[in-house]
Amino acid sequence: MPTYWWKPPRDIVDSANVTSFMEKHGIPSYRDFVSRSISEYKWFWWNLPGWIGVEWFREPRELWDLSRGVEWAKWFRGGLVNLAHNILDRHVKSGLGDREAFTWVGEDGSERRLTYAELKADVDRLARFFDEIGVGRGDVVSIYAPMMPESVIAMIAAFKVGAIASPIFSGFAPSAVAERIRLAGSRVVVTVDGYLRRGRVVRLKDRADEAIELAGGVDTVIVARRLGIEVGWVDGRDVYYGEAVSGKRPQREPEELDPEHPALLLFTSGTTGKPKGAVISHIGALVQPPKEHYFNFDVKPGWEGGRDRMWWITDIGWMMGPWQVIGSQFHASSHLMVEGAIDYPSKTRVWSLIEKYRVTLFGFAATVARILKRMTPKIPEEFDLSSLRAFGNTGEPIDPDTWLWVMREVGGEERPFINITGGTELFGCFLLPSPVVELKPSTLWGPSLGMSVDVYDDEGRSVRGVQGYLVATKPAPSMTRGLWRDPERYIETYWSRFPGVWYHGDLALVDSDGHWFVLGRADDVIKVAGRRIGPAEIESVINEHPLVAESACVGVPHEVKGEAIVCFAVLREGAEKRQGVEDEIAGLVEERMGKPFRPEAVEIVSELPRTRSGKIMRRLIRQVLSGEMPEPPPVLENPGSLSEIAAVRDRVLQRVSG
Repeated sequence: MPTYWWKPPRDIVDSANVTSFMEKHGIPSYRDFVSRSISEYKWFWWNLPGWIGVEWFREPRELWDLSRGVEWAKWFRGGLVNLAHNILDRHVKSGLGDREAFTWVGEDGSERRLTYAELKADVDRLARFFDEIGVGRGDVVSIYAPMMPESVIAMIAAFKVGAIASPIFSGFAPSAVAERIRLAGSRVVVTVDGYLRRGRVVRLKDRADEAIELAGGVDTVIVARRLGIEVGWVDGRDVYYGEAVSGKRPQREPEELDPEHPALLLFTSGTTGKPKGAVISHIGALVQPPKEHYFNFDVKPGWEGGRDRMWWITDIGWMMGPWQVIGSQFHASSHLMVEGAIDYPSKTRVWSLIEKYRVTLFGFAATVARILKRMTPKIPEEFDLSSLRAFGNTGEPIDPDTWLWVMREVGGEERPFINITGGTELFGCFLLPSPVVELKPSTLWGPSLGMSVDVYDDEGRSVRGVQGYLVATKPAPSMTRGLWRDPERYIETYWSRFPGVWYHGDLALVDSDGHWFVLGRADDVIKVAGRRIGPAEIESVINEHPLVAESACVGVPHEVKGEAIVCFAVLREGAEKRQGVEDEIAGLVEERMGKPFRPEAVEIVSELPRTRSGKIMRRLIRQVLSGEMPEPPPVLENPGSLSEIAAVRDRVLQRVSG
């Protein structure tokens, strides 16, 4: 692929939040700003809350306490704060109550809009109900529901009373939900009677009941009515959401909390081993997403007349759900929540929603972008996407071909692509660009403001120009406060490989121009004759083939090379498989990457195993090729994809053994 640089248009640079900030503080460039935020760490983090507008009940007296080591840093000591006050109450008190907080859209076309004043009234009523049932500081409220108004209300009400909100992915099966409820020690579960997906009724209350029984029970189950269907009922435990918030209840002032007080308990997907419970503090959630929304996604604050509406295709149970809510609402802007699948009832649903609701900031996982590209390679001219100001991607590396499709076909080369990477345990980003920098295809540009990151080799040496491990050499306020009830696992997972340095588990590379790239998870790395390569690098080449929509590559044992490369590819929508296309794909990899990296086998399949958030599950592909037929994990969107790979396993391995 020829070298391509995206250069931000002058009007984007001139109007950007970060440009105004740098002019005010005498900072010549964004690269200088990032560099100073890392070299003058205390200057950046101490001043950041004031820059973005955090409201304290009591100002902190010092930035941090490192007496237990960097692994257990405590931030903004002496302060008192509350997340709910900062993303809701203060906006109403400052006269922005009539601004739209969010819009929810059902798969059947139904719609609900809440202003900040309406949202506050509902949050206050639910918070008062929490008071009545004795739920308060330190109690866990599990939220097993999709992105919908009641999910957001429950999460913020938990913040307000000092409880810990623990959103759970609405696509999880009961056993996975039960494990998270049990690990959390939840007292309350908030769920919904059911929701729609591809025209089908998903009876979520039934699943919740099964999960709660498996977990050993909870005190209270709050049930939102979405579909009005009959559900099982446990008297004395279950209450409809409408009844919980009914009647006149006085306003509920937020608890004044230590900045370190837990706000969120976010369990990782649990695709391998017991789920890890990331504990995100009030101050961590207050400084990281709002920082990224303001400086990197250029969200225009509501008090400055902004009318931004963000839509990230996600679930409240994934990190990006709460990230969207907190980041958008901190700045009194708006966000969109959408029920159902992106391609139902039509393949153009995404474009019609962007047009109708004038979405300005549109985010997704790379797999979602590839699906959109496959369904509508040319976006019909009938759709007006002029409201869009920026794109975002996270969850997995995005290949250059898809990156360019988004930039050119969707954005007309006029909007920045804010490609980000971080994680649940960070509740934000290690790497991401801003709208004022030049970009190469697929790049993450460089470090996030105030994030001291590096790329290490196996010996812990900083490297450039070759792939290594993404690490953080200093703590950050949003990093998980240990792992829920498992401090030893926390140290072992993140701090043991390079003592005193956070090991993130991603392969990364910084090129000769200083642009950063993430190449996939370190445990996905393929070693061919002693040479390490990340699957994303091979997949980026394969996805340039004119017939290919997306691909996944894994390593399988080889008696001579150690590992051989095997790739699976999905063709573009409407493309017909022609004879010899597998050899064409293998030849393209050989041409672009060298003969040692030519795949031993390429197979065309109809779909790749992926989560509903879009991540391709290469681990499952490796398991199938090893002869194991794994039990589909609860995060898997399409279990049939494993059977398709299993059907060609013998042919693949025969070609590898050759």
